[in-house]
Amino acid sequence: MIAYASRTGNVRFIVHQLELPHIEIRDDLILNEPFLLFTYTDGLGEVPQIVERFLQHNARFCKGVIASGNSNFGHAYFCRSAHLINERYGIPIVQKIELRGFQKNYDAIIDYYNRVIQKEI
Repeated sequence: MIAYASRTGNVRFIVHQLELPHIEIRDDLILNEPFLLFTYTDGLGEVPQIVERFLQHNARFCKGVIASGNSNFGHAYFCRSAHLINERYGIPIVQKIELRGFQKNYDAIIDYYNRVIQKEI
């Protein structure tokens, strides 16, 4: 499962391209199975509030984080949400993706999903 949050549609677009099981994060979502988290980066490198609330209840099943960002905001802020999630929850960073990314990003996510998530299901 991929749990995701999308503000501009870039993350949603990528998730649909991956053709893996997925669910959009909402405030009442509780997952009891291994999943990857896919999030955008808010403001100047912050974790979106909906993602932070979601992780407070679901982090123990999260096996990796993928972040989408825009490097035009500077290297220090690019996909910083992934780094903050890694620091706060110890969740490994799987990919940092520029906007809608490239096929190599998609392939790396699918590979990680197959090696880590499929193994635990």
